[in-house]
Amino acid sequence: MKVKFSKGEKIFLSGFLVVYVIIAIWNLNKIEFPKGIGEVWQVKVPLPSILGTLNPITIIMTAVIFLLITYMAIDFKRHLTKIPSRKQAGIETVLSFVYELVEDVIPVKEFVRPTFYISATLFLFILFSNLLGGIPGISFGVSNHHLILNLFNDTWPSPTGDLNTNVTYAVMVLFISHIFAIKLKGFKTWMKGFVSPNPIMLPMNIIGELAKPVSHSLRLFGNIAGGGIMVLMLSYLTKYTIVPVVLWGFFGFFVGTVQAFVFSMLAIAYISVQLEQ
Repeated sequence: MKVKFSKGEKIFLSGFLVVYVIIAIWNLNKIEFPKGIGEVWQVKVPLPSILGTLNPITIIMTAVIFLLITYMAIDFKRHLTKIPSRKQAGIETVLSFVYELVEDVIPVKEFVRPTFYISATLFLFILFSNLLGGIPGISFGVSNHHLILNLFNDTWPSPTGDLNTNVTYAVMVLFISHIFAIKLKGFKTWMKGFVSPNPIMLPMNIIGELAKPVSHSLRLFGNIAGGGIMVLMLSYLTKYTIVPVVLWGFFGFFVGTVQAFVFSMLAIAYISVQLEQ
């Protein structure tokens, strides 16, 4: 399989590599480790303590990704054709793949489409969030209570690098799975599931359910946040030469895509377990 580039793409890639090499040589003895790494910019708001702290960068990047996906969805629907373009064919292939997985795993046909909507939305949002970890951009840190702006020494901030984002979606999946179960089985039958096969198992069953969002969220957070810190350290040691591009690409695009797929597949599996009769 040969990858072909248009004339414009070749010019852009050549120009980018030339500029990148010039900047790398110029920065060879001037690079300093970005300040404020690991510290999050937070803002206090007049709300109860559990909700009284906001992470503005997470909110801003989440809004940007939401608007981007919304725009792409509207544009995709507007340009649907019987003979699909490459972009349409690619999107349809991804969505068809997710739908077939949901259809194979979810045991009740009534819940196939709702589960598909949930899993596909999670997959696309997390995928776009993780891809930011492969693109050099503007990052933010805090040093001595002052906001520090780092230009192109790191990747764009990823919402999935914030544990709050991952916990929110994991808890959402937990609630949705049990709501679906109540709708299918009825409240009494659903409650009996917590004391099955024996009432003595009630504490263990409750702990097991609470452990799902914990593992669900920490798995994604550990891979994205941990990978980002490791890449940043290795990039600094190599003076931001060609190594960061390879590492950012690997963790942002490859690992990011895999983790988005794993998170959405686990969501489907958790819903499926609750729908089993």
